[in-house]
Amino acid sequence: MAAFNLTPADPSAFILTGIPGLEAAHVWISIPFSTFYIISLLGNFTVLFVVGKEQTLHKPMYLLLCMLALTDISTSTSVLPKELCIFWFNLRGITVSGCLTQMFFLHTVSVMHSAVLVTMAFDRYIAICNPLRYATILTNARIAQLGLVGLIRAVLFVLPLPLLLSRLPLCANRIIPHTYCEYMAVAKMSCGDITDNRMYGLVIALVVIGLDLMLIALSYGLIIRAVLRISSKNAHQKALNTCTAHICVILTSYTPFLFSSLIHRFGQGIAPHIQIITANLYLLIPPMLNPIIYGVKTKELRVKVGKYTCRR
Repeated sequence: MAAFNLTPADPSAFILTGIPGLEAAHVWISIPFSTFYIISLLGNFTVLFVVGKEQTLHKPMYLLLCMLALTDISTSTSVLPKELCIFWFNLRGITVSGCLTQMFFLHTVSVMHSAVLVTMAFDRYIAICNPLRYATILTNARIAQLGLVGLIRAVLFVLPLPLLLSRLPLCANRIIPHTYCEYMAVAKMSCGDITDNRMYGLVIALVVIGLDLMLIALSYGLIIRAVLRISSKNAHQKALNTCTAHICVILTSYTPFLFSSLIHRFGQGIAPHIQIITANLYLLIPPMLNPIIYGVKTKELRVKVGKYTCRR
């Protein structure tokens, strides 16, 4: 096997090492990674296609599901093509502007994804706690407006990240021990003080994710209170069933994120390759599972998908 070349052709470029310590296994690691990616694309594009084709699915809940699918596709696509270039062709170089662009796109989509989950929780709250006014409160136009607000919020919060990094003086060592341009991994390439970068990254995590989780918890607290007031057990079950898919998606989205973040910030004793693999699985597994969860748990969507997949 040819030796790995860690010298950039462009002296101003960065070098992504892939997974340190597992370079010889990159091709094997690419197999599950690319499999997850392909399944994610198939599942999410299927959701987009079916909802787009079926007029009966042009409802707020399914428009939100399309937004979720778009953020899932964007999340995995922002990192995996470059990773596969590293794993398969040893193409490790990335320009500084390309690195900052990847970082901005990835974090913007992640914040947008969280906003979509909050909006979906609000959708379930209105559907269960105020069903008679659901059609007037949550129209398709209002969902589009909420999506736009979520996107603007994501851009405003994330834009300072590449701007802060672009002001830092870069050291001669341009090797990033990662598979993609992770924010703190790039910040550590600087010879300057990165305290502001650390603090802003922490602020985003606490404010954005913390606030979103609080709003989701509030929505479900109100939902549970409303459900407990219902005397019929069948009504209990029906109300909770409408939330099952969303709860599963929340768990598959936030649990890996929190686990990966804790490992990255407090897992100094954990091997770097474990941290990097965990970070990658967080970006690949939720986008793969989300369309499967909604396909299984949402009868109306499942029937419509079957209409196209079971054609002769």
